[in-house]
Amino acid sequence: MYFYYYDSWLTIGLLILGFVICIFAQIKISSTYAKYKKIRSSSEKTGEDVAVAILNKNGLNDITVNAIVGNLTDHYSPGRKEINLSEDVYGGISIASLAIAAHECGHAIQKKEKYAFYNMRTALVPVVNAINYLGYFGILVSLFAGYFQYVKLAIFVVLATLVFQLITLPVEFDASRRGKEQLLEMGYITKEEEQGVSKVLSAAAFTYVAGVISSILQVLRLVLILNSRRRD
Repeated sequence: MYFYYYDSWLTIGLLILGFVICIFAQIKISSTYAKYKKIRSSSEKTGEDVAVAILNKNGLNDITVNAIVGNLTDHYSPGRKEINLSEDVYGGISIASLAIAAHECGHAIQKKEKYAFYNMRTALVPVVNAINYLGYFGILVSLFAGYFQYVKLAIFVVLATLVFQLITLPVEFDASRRGKEQLLEMGYITKEEEQGVSKVLSAAAFTYVAGVISSILQVLRLVLILNSRRRD
């Protein structure tokens, strides 16, 4: 009985902890972005200007830079050969705008240079999507087969997601490094402004770190549930 209540409270605690970490990461990126969105860069170049210049410098003239709706919806679309920047980043001349635009260009440079982790992540995307799709369908089916099968399959699905997230971490950190280097080399930011760029990129990267931690906690929670049921 003691172990049952201990495991129950521990699983609830792990669930809450994962949720809190993810919320904290979102607050951190939102507040950091809001702060540096108000600080103009000395170059007074827009996110679009910087993205186009970085792409041209690296021989990626076939990639277009577009403005899209939303807040922090920026992303690189390799299939369509597009850098999509949220409207504030696209037309903004802030430290935050330049940092995010350069980061997305970093992904395009990774693809061109065949960065190993980028290629691994790209190759895993359809695999992980298939596992998630079939896995969650399997979880519904396994509910009829028994609780153990349900939890085991849930652990497998979360582990697959965790592997993908772990490979994503070096991809994101490397894209930020490349982006910041481009900004410095091309004179779009000063050494003093580099600190602000680093803070924006670090806050963005922490959302991926939080995702990894949350998935690890989720796996631990499911393993505890499985062991608890076995003892019963």
